[in-house]
Amino acid sequence: MVLKKLLKREKEPVYYFFSGKGGVGKTTVAAATALWLSEKKKVLIISTDPAHSLGDSYDVPIGGTVKKLRKNLFGVEIDPAKAMEEYKKKFMPKIESVEQFKGLGIEEVFDMAGMTPGIDEVAAFDKFLQYMHSKEYDVIVFDTAPTGHALRFLSFPEVLDSWVGKIIKMRLRFSGVANLIRKVLPFGKEEEKQQLGTEELDKLKLRIEEARKILTDPERTSYNIVTIPEQMAIVESERAIKTIEGYKIPIKNIVVNQIIPPNQRCGFCKSKRDEQMGRVKEIKKKFSTFKIVEVPLFKKEIRGFDSLSKLGKEMYD
Repeated sequence: MVLKKLLKREKEPVYYFFSGKGGVGKTTVAAATALWLSEKKKVLIISTDPAHSLGDSYDVPIGGTVKKLRKNLFGVEIDPAKAMEEYKKKFMPKIESVEQFKGLGIEEVFDMAGMTPGIDEVAAFDKFLQYMHSKEYDVIVFDTAPTGHALRFLSFPEVLDSWVGKIIKMRLRFSGVANLIRKVLPFGKEEEKQQLGTEELDKLKLRIEEARKILTDPERTSYNIVTIPEQMAIVESERAIKTIEGYKIPIKNIVVNQIIPPNQRCGFCKSKRDEQMGRVKEIKKKFSTFKIVEVPLFKKEIRGFDSLSKLGKEMYD
C-alpha cells in the first residue's frame, strides 16, 4: 500500500482514512494499519463510527477520551452525545431564550431541529477537527462510519463553513441590539458574554478551512476504500469513489478484503475463490488508477493485537 511515502514527512501529521460498506472489515484494516504504523511513529486512531467497534477490534475498552493502547499507539471513539453537549456549551444560547428574538432572524440560525446533518453529527465533526489539528501525533488514522455516513461526514466542511458564516453575519447584522440580547440572555459575567461573541466561531471557521486544505492534500491525506470481492460491495465502492473525488479528496488504495486462499482439496472453497477472483479482476479493471491491495481471509477472527499485527504485516511487509 501507499504508506511509506507519506511516512517520510516529519514536520506535520499525516492522515489515513478507511471507509467502506458495512461488514467489509474496514475497522479491522484501520486498526491493523495503526498498529503497524505505531512500530515507527506515534499514532492516534480515531473512530467516527457511531456504532463503535474499534475497542472490539483491539479487544480493549477505549471510550470517548484518548487512551494509550500500547507504546506509540493511542485510540479514541468520538461520542456524538458527549460532543454535542460540549458543542452546545460553546455555541448555543439557552433554547428557551430563542423565542424572545422572533422576527430578528436569530431563530433561523439556531433552529437545529431542521438542520441537516444533525447537530450531534456537526458536534462530532467539530471534535474530529480538534483531533485533526493536534500536533501531538505523527500519524492519525480515521476509522470512519459505513460509506453513506462517512460521505455525509466528508461534506461537513462545506456545511459547517456555510453555517458558521451565517452566524457571524448574523452577529454583525444585530450588533446594534447586542445590549438587548445581553440583558435577555442569562449571561451575567463579562466572560460569559463572550458566548455571544465570535471567538469560538472564528476558531471553528479557521479549523474548517485548515481541514479542507488537509483533506485535499495528497501529501498529507490518504483515503482508502475497503471492500470485498462481491458485486454489491463493488457497486457501493464505485459510488463512494465518485463522491469522494467530487470533494477532491485523494484516494490512494482499494483494499480488497476477505479473499479465500487457494485450496484445491476443497471443492466449495475452489468454486468460491474462482468467483471471488473474477470480482477481483473486475475491481482491477474498474479502479485501475488506484493501488489494489488483496488481503486474504484468515482462518480465525482477527481480534486483538497479535492477529492485527499479523494482518498489518500481510498488508504492508
